[in-house]
Amino acid sequence: MTKVALITGATSGFGKACAELLAKNGWNLVLCGRRQERLQELEAQLKNVSVYTAVCDVRNGSEVKQLIAGLPSSHAQIDLLLNNAGLALGLSPAYEADLVDWETMVDTNIKGLMYMTRAVLPSMVERGQGHIINMGSVAGSWPYPGANAYGATKAFVEQFSNNLRADVHGSGVRVSNVEPGLAESEFSVVRFQGDQQKADAVYEGTEPLTPEDIAKTVYWIATQPAHVNINRLEIMPVCQTWGPFAIHRKG
Repeated sequence: MTKVALITGATSGFGKACAELLAKNGWNLVLCGRRQERLQELEAQLKNVSVYTAVCDVRNGSEVKQLIAGLPSSHAQIDLLLNNAGLALGLSPAYEADLVDWETMVDTNIKGLMYMTRAVLPSMVERGQGHIINMGSVAGSWPYPGANAYGATKAFVEQFSNNLRADVHGSGVRVSNVEPGLAESEFSVVRFQGDQQKADAVYEGTEPLTPEDIAKTVYWIATQPAHVNINRLEIMPVCQTWGPFAIHRKG
């Protein structure tokens, strides 16, 4: 029986790459995002599978409920939920950060993930099968200057994933958290409010992860035998590692 994956934030980056790889391997898809034109372009690109697209802002709980309630019978039984929608805004220290940016990250990275999970999970538990893969970040485990609220939201994703695993114990439902490090996508363009020069500087002289790298990781996790659960997978490019402790020395 053909499996169905629901991907949030499907119009670019990790979400788009995951959609392409899953479609290549015969998965039917529910793709949601906020940009209708990009959803339509992606749907036209994906061949030989059934694709259902929906404009949905995961920050809006009512929209999420309507999306899940309105899925056609062909796509209503979600085998894989990929909670991919998320973003970082700004890189200012906490005492200079824009509070609106903080709120947007909380609404998207935390609330959006919760809304979608709560809408999809009951059906998985009832059927005794399903898999939720949450897109976390190394920023949820390792602090760096300017990651203040973003890192905190991704730490939430990690702990929420762990607690979901505890809640679905014995149900047959799997939960995984993928934590990418430096990866080149639209992530930095969004973080710097569309400033392409600043975004390019983040990756200058590096060989970062690609969306395709993450898609392969997600697909590997999703295609493990039903009795295998990958709890957490942290992935960095070779060029990235942990830094030394920061020590401030007085003049």
